[in-house]
Amino acid sequence: MAGDPSASELSFSLRGRLLLASPALADGTFDRSVIFMAEHSREKGAMGVIINHRSESTVGDIISDPALAPLHPLPVHQGGPLSTNELSFSCFSWNKTTGLEFKPHISPQNAMALMKKKTNLVRASVGHSAWSPGQLEDELQRNTWITTKPSENLLAAPHDLSLWQDLLKNISPYHYLLAQSPKNPFLN
Repeated sequence: MAGDPSASELSFSLRGRLLLASPALADGTFDRSVIFMAEHSREKGAMGVIINHRSESTVGDIISDPALAPLHPLPVHQGGPLSTNELSFSCFSWNKTTGLEFKPHISPQNAMALMKKKTNLVRASVGHSAWSPGQLEDELQRNTWITTKPSENLLAAPHDLSLWQDLLKNISPYHYLLAQSPKNPFLN
């Protein structure tokens, strides 16, 4: 039947993948963002967290509880434009079978326990990114985002603005050129 989505469209999911902002998406919030996609379905929408926008703050600047002292040096990342008044902890780890694993909204006590294992990357974030049903698919059709699979070396890479460029230039020769583009091409 005309207009019905195909079975492949219905099962399309970016869960566990990375979204890299197109160089044209320079609105401040998502400028050169790398987003880890925690959830995605056409029917329910999508949710992710920006992993390369560090704030000037550490957890110790926000929480002074001495019982949480091991968390105090953690940098706080801007996870997205929604719920920016909520500090949350999450953990990334690499599984050789399933790839990058993500545990969102863990307690501070679990975060401290998970930090003890060197293969874990514990993160502190404020905010997250989300899309209503169909919104992300529309943005993908407009080339707002570039998708890629995370690799094991993602956990050891610097999670700052250089991550966007490093990931983008390794996708293809075309993306390598995109990664070299200046923030504002009109200033050349």
